[in-house]
Amino acid sequence: MATPAEARVDLAAIRHNVALLRERTGAELMGAVKADAYGHGLVPCSRAVLEGGASRLGVAFVREALELRAGGVTAPVLAWLITPGEPLDEALTHDVELSAADVRLLDEIAAAARRTGRTARLHLEADTGMSRGGAPLAAWPGLLARALELQAEGAVEIVGLWSHFACSDIPGHPSVQQQLEAYQTALKLAEQAGAAGSHVIRHLANSAAALTLPETRYDLVRSGIAMYGLSPIPEQGDFGLRPAMTLVAQAALVKRVPQDSGVSYGHLYTTERETHLALVPLGYADGILRHATGRAEVLAGGRRRRVAGRVCMDQFMIDLGDDLLAAGDEVVLFGPGDGGEPTAQEWADTLGTITHEIVTRIGSRVPRVHVSTGA
Repeated sequence: MATPAEARVDLAAIRHNVALLRERTGAELMGAVKADAYGHGLVPCSRAVLEGGASRLGVAFVREALELRAGGVTAPVLAWLITPGEPLDEALTHDVELSAADVRLLDEIAAAARRTGRTARLHLEADTGMSRGGAPLAAWPGLLARALELQAEGAVEIVGLWSHFACSDIPGHPSVQQQLEAYQTALKLAEQAGAAGSHVIRHLANSAAALTLPETRYDLVRSGIAMYGLSPIPEQGDFGLRPAMTLVAQAALVKRVPQDSGVSYGHLYTTERETHLALVPLGYADGILRHATGRAEVLAGGRRRRVAGRVCMDQFMIDLGDDLLAAGDEVVLFGPGDGGEPTAQEWADTLGTITHEIVTRIGSRVPRVHVSTGA
């Protein structure tokens, strides 16, 4: 390892996870590769997702879709979070599909279509109860009407009707059925308006719904976290998924210190006896939560060690006791767990968060090294 730390990403694990999702759901799959493929590396992971059986990709922002195109990815890509002034001309020129939830954006997209001479491929988003993106059902008929006007003009083509669950990762939550019924209403209104032809893709299910709620799968499921091997519903198990990321660092320094030595800022940790300390060159600037202080564990020298003292910007310490590492020896923060190392799920549970945050926080100073184990 030529760098102080690296995130090793197993592309074979991603291919395995996508294939498993396709087999479990029987539906077409859109791989969510937003946020640098959940911190795993956008272009290499997108290729693995497609090799695993996904037919489409989804990103939050147009710039992410354009990065995919610059990386040679030609599969259909949907960008669903579009703010005023985005490079829509460039998006249409590069065959990026766009989501819209209000008439203002529809008109902005149509203007780009007229300028470029390219018909915009549209996915219309309904707000079925998350109260985040999407058009509320009261505004949905107006959105459909304007989209159909623009379709008749040739500026746009409606190719998708979609929504997003708020609580599908909470088994039995009443909002799931409520949102499903609201989505069915949105589809019925679209059908009555003439906006739901056989070529129009209906998609609602995210990873959790795709795995556990067959009635939500429709024509296509969107999977994010599950593709990277992290369970969307941890209390129900791992679903056969394999974590793709292993975060490792080299011990930068190992030293012997006396009993009662205060360690790191604030001396929140004090050695109980003479001991060896090892310095791990990762910190909160790299996405290691400061909240991991005294809580999270790593694997070093064949044993679990807890973070000793305050996590700093670039580093943290572990207490080795009488064990001894050498500078350059590997410390594993999390991985699949095969070697006894903590998993990202363990870190999430320990720190009171979700695995999405654990992996997407890993910063740009940590190179992603893509491997393929044949998993």
